[in-house]
Amino acid sequence: MTDPSTDPSTDPSTPFGVPELFELPRERAEIAPGAVHVPGWLDLARQRELVLRCREWATGPVPLRHVVLPGGGRMSVRSTTLGWDWAPYRYLRTGEHKRAPDMPGWLAELGRRAVAEACGEDSAEARDYRPDTALLNFYDATARMGMHQDRDEFSAAPIVSLSLGDACVFRFGNPQTRAAPYRDVELRSGDLFVFGGPSRYAFHGVPRILPGTAAPELGMKGGRLNLTLRMTGRAVPGR
Repeated sequence: MTDPSTDPSTDPSTPFGVPELFELPRERAEIAPGAVHVPGWLDLARQRELVLRCREWATGPVPLRHVVLPGGGRMSVRSTTLGWDWAPYRYLRTGEHKRAPDMPGWLAELGRRAVAEACGEDSAEARDYRPDTALLNFYDATARMGMHQDRDEFSAAPIVSLSLGDACVFRFGNPQTRAAPYRDVELRSGDLFVFGGPSRYAFHGVPRILPGTAAPELGMKGGRLNLTLRMTGRAVPGR
């Protein structure tokens, strides 16, 4: 994750979060070349399982915290990592206090299946995908993420994003600039978003959370959890 900006959020052009009398099924869509949105990829049981795991990680050796950027700004989301610690703008094997928990094998396999879903089971992207870190971000009702690129990795492998809890407006742009053109997408709990290839370094952000949109059965009191899986391209020391 590189330099989340303080770009002010603007109202999307479509009324996100407004209930429909007869809601149409949401369709899988390629938002940009190499960027694929798969609505409802995680069923409720898997979402609940991930929420429970996220709670464990959030209170583990490296608890959720507000990351402070080099310029002194504090991110409004709270974050923690698996596999590698992260500090702006690099991955570390050991953070300030304790090492991040290991990346679970089952979560890495979930990431591989996500890339296979987006790119095809027989694709080189799916065949070679071995995520070794996961970033967990928690958004409360007022948190947001400015437009930024994910450039800290030494690998250009796709980024896998899983959404849990309240829906959000996800703004997906282009690799050249934080400004338009971009596209706003509503990401709901259980949605999968994968971006790689020509869109791997596209600017993206979250200008708005939609409070109260999560299913009560999910067991969250509010807010949005976003789990992103990545390949750092870094070698583990001693191996």
